[in-house]
Amino acid sequence: MERKPKINEFQVNCETGNYHTFCPISCVAWLYQKIEDSFFLVIGTKTCGYFLQNALGVMIFAEPRYAMAELEEGDISAQLNDYEELKRLSIKIKTDRNPSIFVWIGTCTTEIIKMDLEGIAPRLELEIGVPIVVARANGLDYAFTQGEDTVLAAMAHRCPNLPKLEERGVVLFGSISEQSTKHLSLELEKQGVKVIGWLPAKNYAELPNLGPNTYICGVNPYLSRTATTLMRRRKCKLIAAPFPIGPDGTKAWIQKICKVFDIQPKNLDEREKMVWQTLKPYLDIVKGKSVVLMGDNLLELSLARFLIKCGMTVYEIGLPYLDPRYQNEELNLLYKTCIEMNVRLPHIIEKPDNYNQIERIQDLQPDLVITGMAQANPLEAQGITTKWSVEFTFSQIHGFMHAKDVLELVTRPMRRKLLLHETYTKKIDQTNNVPKLFVV
Repeated sequence: MERKPKINEFQVNCETGNYHTFCPISCVAWLYQKIEDSFFLVIGTKTCGYFLQNALGVMIFAEPRYAMAELEEGDISAQLNDYEELKRLSIKIKTDRNPSIFVWIGTCTTEIIKMDLEGIAPRLELEIGVPIVVARANGLDYAFTQGEDTVLAAMAHRCPNLPKLEERGVVLFGSISEQSTKHLSLELEKQGVKVIGWLPAKNYAELPNLGPNTYICGVNPYLSRTATTLMRRRKCKLIAAPFPIGPDGTKAWIQKICKVFDIQPKNLDEREKMVWQTLKPYLDIVKGKSVVLMGDNLLELSLARFLIKCGMTVYEIGLPYLDPRYQNEELNLLYKTCIEMNVRLPHIIEKPDNYNQIERIQDLQPDLVITGMAQANPLEAQGITTKWSVEFTFSQIHGFMHAKDVLELVTRPMRRKLLLHETYTKKIDQTNNVPKLFVV
């Protein structure tokens, strides 16, 4: 029998630092594009509006399907009626855009002033005739990508309920591009596994049917709240699996799902081997290099496992939050990968303290640091090569076909540094070869 590692075999520390991450309301950026008939209303202050405007960079003439309900002094001091104000905005949006579903995003301010969005939404939904989902995505309680987790957990309650569902198949949850969705669905269907639906769906009316016999499986490591909601509230059965990032992770993800349905996977080893062959130009660059992941988007465990498989040394994995139950299979695969590649187990730091972490990075001097934008420039100024972790969130990184895109992101700063070094060396050589005039 295959030995299962325990989490205490990893050196796991919790430094209880602050969430040094992007604001979780940024989940609006990809969710409004994924759910095509939705409208996202972020309820917050001017600061939230400035953040969305700068982070998302969408011009007004593009008519994006999200907006800010800006809280003013009258709202905060309870001089205005929250219900009437939200009703006025919602009716205007319904008239202009006619969405099939509203998603209200609560922020830090709505938490602090105890705005009862969950109490207002059902009353207003009956009045305007449009479903309203409320999700808390405040930076006080949640890290960057956990904004998506709160939205999907809230949306899980809206999936049609079929208590006697007998259809054999799997519902996949996690917001990824339409291209990646089709790719992963096709990979499973090749093995004879039927994909019943996705959460979120492209349209509100296409939300998957859920019942006590429905198998579910996640594609993103930061959806532990969604998984818990689907299991406890909708009585679904979770297929615990690593996440389909990198050819090794994708293969293991498919194998775990096939095992539940008593299916023997076909040609999976050959498929993985072919992908690794296409990655060889990138593997030549990263092999033997070292990396530290500071912790930003909760993709760190999956990325670290893939990079170790690629031949890199991972000194430290920082991540804002670790759920050892939902991420257990990813931890198992990380352990197995370290043993296979004959490297030491990396340190795992939950909620890392940035000051301590930067001191460790200065001592370790890794070849690459995958970090949030706030720490990138200071580290670059110290001669340490960095990569923004947010780029992995907004890029297509799932499945066999996008393994190349992960390594493209990882190697880009390394290739840039090498090119700059070669250019500088060439200029120095040219300067040294210039004929000198001697005065006799």
